[in-house]
Amino acid sequence: MAVQGISESIKMPSDIKKIRKVIARIVDLLVERNVDKSHMFDIRLSVEEAIINAIEHGNKKDKNLIVDISFAIDDEKIEVAVEDQGGGFDHTKMPDPTTNGNVLRAHGRGVYLIHKLMDRVQYNDRGNRIKLIKYLR
Repeated sequence: MAVQGISESIKMPSDIKKIRKVIARIVDLLVERNVDKSHMFDIRLSVEEAIINAIEHGNKKDKNLIVDISFAIDDEKIEVAVEDQGGGFDHTKMPDPTTNGNVLRAHGRGVYLIHKLMDRVQYNDRGNRIKLIKYLR
């Protein structure tokens, strides 16, 4: 018997301190579904990175701007979308953090990690919305 899916949407101000509550909600739902801990780690880190990027780079830490997080979880996969109100960016022009010139840089690993940890990553044309997909089985 398939487990019924759940889908939710959370709107939060661009405040790093508010991330913990969103992550806790997603992790609670994954625990209820007995998702493997390695998958939970990948999802948690990727979603956290996506929200931080939305707050810092998209909304420029403007607490008046909203980050919209929507997610759907069923017995097969989790999909999480994170959208900011910023102007977006071109994800194809992100520097590779594993090349010599970028290895010691303090920033620039979040998008790289998301792509390595999730099964699929999609962006909207504007570049202010990222969708993360992880297969759970």
